[in-house]
Amino acid sequence: MKIAVLVSGSGTNLQTLINRLHEDKTSGIDIAVVISDRRKAYALTRAKRAGIPTQVIRTQDFENRIKFDAEISKHIERYAAELVVLAGFMKLFQPPFVRKYRNRILNVHPTLLPAFPGAHPVADTLRYGVKVTGVTVHFVDEDIDSGPIIAQTAVPVLDTDDEERLHARIQIEEHKLYPQVIKWYAQGKLKIEGRKVIVK
Repeated sequence: MKIAVLVSGSGTNLQTLINRLHEDKTSGIDIAVVISDRRKAYALTRAKRAGIPTQVIRTQDFENRIKFDAEISKHIERYAAELVVLAGFMKLFQPPFVRKYRNRILNVHPTLLPAFPGAHPVADTLRYGVKVTGVTVHFVDEDIDSGPIIAQTAVPVLDTDDEERLHARIQIEEHKLYPQVIKWYAQGKLKIEGRKVIVK
């Protein structure tokens, strides 16, 4: 199965997907293209080192977000990607894009959703004082971090944690969970019933 990975930053999750899926010929998963909204995203360097085609599509180059989304869609179709994987992609899609790829867009979020959605989840977690956080992999819908949850892993919040330490421990679990969920998708193991996702 071909996938498109969308990135904005350093690409640590992308690197995990390259190592555990793209370069593992038994996985049946090929990263067909990496798309970034930032020219200087280090994730693009990671993709190029792995021989994966890259595209830079910036919001400022389009008169509105619908046209920005359409350009991304054009490249998803060009590379025949069956699944869209968000790996630190910091843009929200407009409803027409989400409808087009309904239940074909995955995202990973560094909390146990529905707690602490949005752009600063680890800081929000620490500020609130919860004792357990974690990782959520979910389908993307029209709202922020609100799509059907596929899988979660808990991570304890320690009294000595700051944002950097906690995020580092969360990322360890992200790098285990995200490739597994993508494999389940490729193997046809995910069944969606309303908001509930069943792993067959």
